[in-house]
Amino acid sequence: MADGFGPVLGARGAGVPADTVEPDDGHAYGAAEKEPIRVLVVDDHALFRRGLEIVLAQEEDIQVVGEAGDGAEAVDKAADLLPDIVLMDVRMPRRGGIEACTSIKEVAPSARIIMLTISDEEADLYDAIKAGATGYLLKEISTDEVSTAIRAVADGQSQISPSMAAKLLTEFKSMIQRTDERRLVPAPRLTDRELEVLKLVATGMNNRDIAKELFISENTVKNHVRNILEKLQLHSRMEAVVYAMREKILEIR
Repeated sequence: MADGFGPVLGARGAGVPADTVEPDDGHAYGAAEKEPIRVLVVDDHALFRRGLEIVLAQEEDIQVVGEAGDGAEAVDKAADLLPDIVLMDVRMPRRGGIEACTSIKEVAPSARIIMLTISDEEADLYDAIKAGATGYLLKEISTDEVSTAIRAVADGQSQISPSMAAKLLTEFKSMIQRTDERRLVPAPRLTDRELEVLKLVATGMNNRDIAKELFISENTVKNHVRNILEKLQLHSRMEAVVYAMREKILEIR
């Protein structure tokens, strides 16, 4: 506590009891009273975990509260410790980091996950983000950057290594381009009757019931369904319904 009150005593003058000093706009006391960021370190290399603990121990606002050697152990530790940040490798034995992400978010919803890995594979980056990771950093970063990233993610930001961010932007551009190209190709046009049949198929009705509903023969319904599948280049009734809803050809209310 003495170190924490040092700046206050210096500002107010020597000899003034600490408990009689009023905070100056709350800044000095806010820094002293703020809870440290609680970190769970997860990596299958014990030496690397120990190195991170030593480095992070030098940061007054960061506290390593536990460690785990794989994803399965990480989930158990996260449920028990409820850390603010989980610093976790991607590829580990028993259970990998990406697979553990979803389970950690279930047992410790407030925890934010930073993947710290040697993997620069785009697939690992995308899977980690989809699984709920807030950061993706390569182990080539400096120790200072690790602590900076922890603070940023704890503050609600996302952190991705520059090289991986570039890959992510490239993929987004490709996705946009592919979407635009698909839009240039008009969706196959269904007749009004085919749309009626498709809507009834979507409600789960069989051909006989559809025939009764539309006052047509069952063979006519079969022909309509066959034409729908051929036009959409699909193989089943359910695929036709999913396609129609996705492409907004048909909206089921």
